[in-house]
Amino acid sequence: MDTKKYFDLSVELKPNMPCWPTNPIVRIDPIGVLSRDGYSVEKFETVTHTGTHIDAPYHMIDNGMTVDKIPLSQIIGPGYCIRPEVDGTEIKLNALKKIWKPEYDNKIILINTNWDKKRGFTKEFQYDFPGLADDTVDFLIEHHPKVIGIDTLGIDPYSHGDFRVHKALLSKNMVFIEDLANLDKLETGREYTVIALPLKIYGGSGAMARVVAVE
Repeated sequence: MDTKKYFDLSVELKPNMPCWPTNPIVRIDPIGVLSRDGYSVEKFETVTHTGTHIDAPYHMIDNGMTVDKIPLSQIIGPGYCIRPEVDGTEIKLNALKKIWKPEYDNKIILINTNWDKKRGFTKEFQYDFPGLADDTVDFLIEHHPKVIGIDTLGIDPYSHGDFRVHKALLSKNMVFIEDLANLDKLETGREYTVIALPLKIYGGSGAMARVVAVE
């Protein structure tokens, strides 16, 4: 029997954790206390796009696919970690072309920028994170990864403002995973089985997810 390695690529959900700048602060409060009530239960308050989460097309696209309708075959399957060069706050077309391999087409692609190591309530982490440049859109539509994941707070740089990369790619039924962690543990270009399971929220634009890679 083969011994497998499992890599947890998810952010821990904690009270008051850094997240998207305009999101409400995460609250996790004990409601049931074991010593008092005989059980432990927590009340959890946040938005669905908090920590490691999946963006469904409905997040930005009228009548787009909702998170509960994403096929499991899209969010479970072969995937690769890539490490493109970052230019300021953008990952540009030339950086993707330089490292792209034919086997990446129609697979789950996880972009490692090491931004998760900067996590904190800082302008750098929350506002200056890198994302995909406009000139990558046609290339990605052509090669159509099933899922694009990134270890920053967004697929678009915050400076884009209008989420134009989100809209262009979500309109093609791609799915995003944002705020990943621990991608530095994966080998560049090695195939993993990636499992990215969001909460099954009816009609949801997205949901928090536990994301793992299996070697």
